[in-house]
Amino acid sequence: MTIQIGQTIPDIEVAVVDGNAAVERLSTTRLFAERKVVMFAVPGAFTPTCSERHLPGYVKHFPDFQARGVDVYCMAVNDAFVMKAWAVSQHVPPGLKLLADGNGSLTKALGLEMDGSAYGLGMRSRRFALYAEDGVVKLLNVESPGELRVSTAETMLTSIQH
Repeated sequence: MTIQIGQTIPDIEVAVVDGNAAVERLSTTRLFAERKVVMFAVPGAFTPTCSERHLPGYVKHFPDFQARGVDVYCMAVNDAFVMKAWAVSQHVPPGLKLLADGNGSLTKALGLEMDGSAYGLGMRSRRFALYAEDGVVKLLNVESPGELRVSTAETMLTSIQH
C-alpha cells in the first residue's frame, strides 16, 4: 500500500551520497528527524528524463529550498557507486543528498515501486516527490507513467509555500 499523508516515513537504511563526502549508511529516521524535507524519486540515475529535466530542476532551485529551511533528497533504486557518479556528472551541490536505495527496500516500504522489466530496468521507483516534516508526510505527488509535472522542483516549491 502506498504511503499516505499523515504517515511516517518507514525506518529503512539507505546509502547517502552528499557531494564529495564519503558515502554513509543512515536510517531514514535519522535523515528525516527534526527536518523539513522534500524527497523526490526517479526511476534511474543516468536515464534521459531524470538526467535532463528532473534532477537538474532541483539542482537549479536548491538555493530556494535552502532559503526556506527545506532539505532536498533524491532517491533512486541504484547502488551508491552509480549515484555518486551521477551526482558528479550532474554537478549536484553539497547538501543536496542522493539516496541510493540499491535493493529497493525504501521504495517497497513506501509502496511506490514499479516494474520496469519491459525496459530492462527490473524493479524501480515510480517518479514522485513528497514533503515531510519530522518524518511525517505532509504532501505526496506521484506522477502518472511517462510524465514529469507534479514532482518537479518548481511544483514542490509552489506547493510548500507557507
